[in-house]
Amino acid sequence: MCGLSGELRFDGRTADVDAVVRMTATMVPRGPDGVGVFSAGPVAFGHRRLKIIDLSEHAAQPMVDAELGLTTVFNGCIYNYQQLRDELVADGYRFFSTSDTEVIAKAYHRWGTRCVDHFAGMFAFAVAERDTGRLVLARDRLGIKPLYLAADAERLRFASTLPALLAGGGISSDLDLVALHHYLSFHSVVPAPHTILAGVRKLPAATVRVVEPDGSHTDELYWSPTFTRDPAHDGWSARDWQDAIAERLRIAVRRRMVADVPVGVLLSGGLDSSLIVALLAEAGQTGLATFSVGFEAAGGESGDEFAYSDIIARHFGTDHHQIRVPGSRLLPAVDAAVAAMSEPMVSHDCVAFYLLSQEVSRSVKVVQSGQGADEVFAGYSWYPPLADVPRAGAVDAYLRVFADRPHRDLPAMIEAPHLAEADASRAFVAAHFARPGAETSVDAALRIDSAVMLIDDPVKRVDNMTMAAGLEARTPFLDHELVELAAACPPELKLASGGKGVLKDVGRPLMPVDVIDRPKGYFPVPAIRHLHGPFLDRVRDALTDPAAKSRGLFRPAWIESMLSAPNDNRTTLGANSLWQAALLEMWLQTHGVT
Repeated sequence: MCGLSGELRFDGRTADVDAVVRMTATMVPRGPDGVGVFSAGPVAFGHRRLKIIDLSEHAAQPMVDAELGLTTVFNGCIYNYQQLRDELVADGYRFFSTSDTEVIAKAYHRWGTRCVDHFAGMFAFAVAERDTGRLVLARDRLGIKPLYLAADAERLRFASTLPALLAGGGISSDLDLVALHHYLSFHSVVPAPHTILAGVRKLPAATVRVVEPDGSHTDELYWSPTFTRDPAHDGWSARDWQDAIAERLRIAVRRRMVADVPVGVLLSGGLDSSLIVALLAEAGQTGLATFSVGFEAAGGESGDEFAYSDIIARHFGTDHHQIRVPGSRLLPAVDAAVAAMSEPMVSHDCVAFYLLSQEVSRSVKVVQSGQGADEVFAGYSWYPPLADVPRAGAVDAYLRVFADRPHRDLPAMIEAPHLAEADASRAFVAAHFARPGAETSVDAALRIDSAVMLIDDPVKRVDNMTMAAGLEARTPFLDHELVELAAACPPELKLASGGKGVLKDVGRPLMPVDVIDRPKGYFPVPAIRHLHGPFLDRVRDALTDPAAKSRGLFRPAWIESMLSAPNDNRTTLGANSLWQAALLEMWLQTHGVT
């Protein structure tokens, strides 16, 4: 897990190494253990390293393989790197390190862009070919590792974070109106390639981009699961599905223990993280470090779920760390979390993950986390209402239960120059739902959530907040082979027992049922959900700041109305509308976007 950056010139000039150094310097928290810069004519790479696999300097990046003529920068982890290394050695390749980075380089030389088919892991990488001048960029199947891009006729720059590109300079501050529409309507999710800034794009998940020396490029989508019933599973009983998913999850959890440093678990007390602990215990893991976080209550809402995480910690005898965050730490963490965001992210979970990660990183460098299970196994409240909706009516039914607000409500909120004329969010959802490969309305919803919402909301949130503390988060529920199996699973098995039914059945023989059958919980940060006092003051300051007034994004009458009743206006899924607007302004101001 690291931070990478780079530039490729198309105009015959030498790469701007100073810009790459500036970009790299912004990512010290992502890679506190080492720094490297490489340049050769039109190409330059930068890298910040978090040492997880092969702690020696042999694994330092940018990694130059003079024999193969390849230079590589990489962020992530290839969990099956040891098996691939053995295969490549058998093919005659010689290694100078024991790192997964070198495996990527050799695998690219062996299989070309199809090397990604061989990788089980999370990754964003860039490989420069010395002899052709070609640059290859790739991102993992579930978009766990980010890759941001800024290109013009003269050059392409790329980095693990959007603020890194801003530090490189030359980025327009114009807002992307389609992205703004998604932010305000599509549950604050901005799908790739868009970002909130018109001058920055992001490489879509499961994509390999080959960039030629003249700036032309080709993209290949190399993976997309099918949400239809596979004839190979005809005749499978509910128990057959349970057994198959349990075995695939065991493999996913075991894969993510690969490291040359200890691996802990973020234990929220919910089904997903508890199941990870249970499977590690089943595999014989002892002395496992687990971590839970809690906040002070506010607005009549509890700020912790320690009652459930304690049950799991006691049951499996983990080395449990109960992190209690005093109210005095919460307000400063809001601005720190915003500074760590590559893109504006509304969820109050960001602050929780930020504070949790800061504490956890004092003990371990790697953790497993339960993110992704709800999107993969139908754990959210908006899936059951779709069960009886005909496929033809799925788009409107989905937007009714998921979208923050309809297009018709935006003119009262946004000043006209910033308002997209068309309903960009509905058009995006309709196009996605129209693609073949999703059998039912629930299948279509699960597909868009796992291919889009998951990547640009919870996954991005976890990456940004954990990496702000130099902590690597691994997500076994996003193992691509598990996701493929879950996609093929009949929706009724996932919707059973109030959601994630088949996953709950996997857990019943393994862990206390008190945790399995509990009401669904979230990372609670009540002080943000129920704005008052200094938190409301921070929101007011952001929305009335001179920069906000100069930008003229939100209508003054709408802001005044929201501030007069800060907790009375919520989106479809319960987010605070005032916080959503203020968070966007906080992000723009924090990152110097005028």
